[in-house]
Amino acid sequence: MTDRHISATGPAPADGQVELADMPVEFTAFCEMNRPRYLSYARVWFREPGEAAEVVRCALHALARVWPQVLGSPNAPAAAWEVLRETVAERHSLTDPAGRRPGQADEDLAILHYVVGLATPEIADVVGGDTAGIATRLRHGLRPTD
Repeated sequence: MTDRHISATGPAPADGQVELADMPVEFTAFCEMNRPRYLSYARVWFREPGEAAEVVRCALHALARVWPQVLGSPNAPAAAWEVLRETVAERHSLTDPAGRRPGQADEDLAILHYVVGLATPEIADVVGGDTAGIATRLRHGLRPTD
């Protein structure tokens, strides 16, 4: 379940944050494509929709600050996904220090597939992986451990 009607800019940025409306068109397109998926992932960790939206907004602002480096990285979607994961983990530890925390990458794949409902190619787009590798990791995640 995604909310494709979240404003790209939201409230005025705090000190040290960039204004998303002033970013290059590539960044805006990246946000438009990934915000619904990022929001769906954040909603797994933050049951309050407003809190999940705020976490994604913070992640996108953090991403905007490092956007040139992300574009120059070998795998821009993977770098962007790590910014989101770090933001979610940091915020979640502040709001629920005794609760569950975002975990390993394979757990994220399972969340994106089984909870959020993304198909394997969509997951590959979001996390910057290859479809076959993600399908394999999802299959391995279903195997019982000894």
